[in-house]
Amino acid sequence: MERCLIQSDLHYELFELIFEGTMGAVYDADQLGANGFVKQVAIKIIRPSFCTQQQFIDNFIGEAKLVSDLIHTNIVQTYHLGESTRLIYAKMGVNPYGLRPGQKVYYIAMELIHGSNLQQFSAQLTAKGQPLSPELAVFIASRIARGLAYAHAKRGRDGKSLGIVHRDISPKNVMVSYQGDVKLIDFGVAKAAGYLADDQETIVTGRSEYMSPEQANFQDTDKRADIFSTAVVLSELLLGYNIFRCPSIEDSRERIKSMEIPDFRELSPNVDDNINNILQRALARDLDKRYPDAKTLLHDLEYNIYHKGYGPTNETLGKFVRELFDQPDPDQVPAEAETAPPAPA
Repeated sequence: MERCLIQSDLHYELFELIFEGTMGAVYDADQLGANGFVKQVAIKIIRPSFCTQQQFIDNFIGEAKLVSDLIHTNIVQTYHLGESTRLIYAKMGVNPYGLRPGQKVYYIAMELIHGSNLQQFSAQLTAKGQPLSPELAVFIASRIARGLAYAHAKRGRDGKSLGIVHRDISPKNVMVSYQGDVKLIDFGVAKAAGYLADDQETIVTGRSEYMSPEQANFQDTDKRADIFSTAVVLSELLLGYNIFRCPSIEDSRERIKSMEIPDFRELSPNVDDNINNILQRALARDLDKRYPDAKTLLHDLEYNIYHKGYGPTNETLGKFVRELFDQPDPDQVPAEAETAPPAPA
């Protein structure tokens, strides 16, 4: 049977910079289609200096293909992986990294999230002196675990496990929308980054203060590495700081490997016996004592916030995030709209 192939050019128009990280810069963009079709997306432009490293590019493309079918409410969806020497700039004159005409660029088109990442979220909490309730902290961690449980269990068309591990669960890679959705980004990118060298020829890896002990020891990792990193993020949301962070990458990595895991009840009134037990198990350096999978972690997190009855929801978190960032409620009709006369028939 013959296959039907549709070939077309994809065009993207870049607007404002959303965020810039180690790997590249993310822009608000429009995908332009036939007959005036426009879809708002996010475009991640990979740093040009990395695009010359063939081993990284090969692994980057391979990983992007691997995770392209991750479709889950707690994972930012990838729409397209592309390479181009043709760029369309918006009227604002956006030119990522001062790219020259004809210069090859690699990019990822993905779902645009109206909100912030957890790093920006935490910074806003600090700036406003706004506390985060332990229920919302655990709720955010439970959504991370839910996305991980789906990704870790993902199978290919042949029914075999894809063996997907994120390897870089950190506040920069967790988005929180103004509607209260929690979504993971950059699946597959972290593994490719293990083959990446920067301008100083140092290896770029996961963020040292969030990586698992296995990563810190440069050992092979599996899905349990993501569980450790999720627990670090949760503890930071509860305490307001990362217990492993040091001024240097080396010292942070050493803490990950050897620092005694504290009794979190002694560090914050936000931590009860149940949450402390979850953190102790998720942060266990002995892999046999750590949670075996994200599904089990998800169960314990959700039990903590829902076993007494009603608990936080997306709407609860969304309201909190909108108020934190002074964003309007999308469900509220503006006053002028309420009083406007009906349109003539």
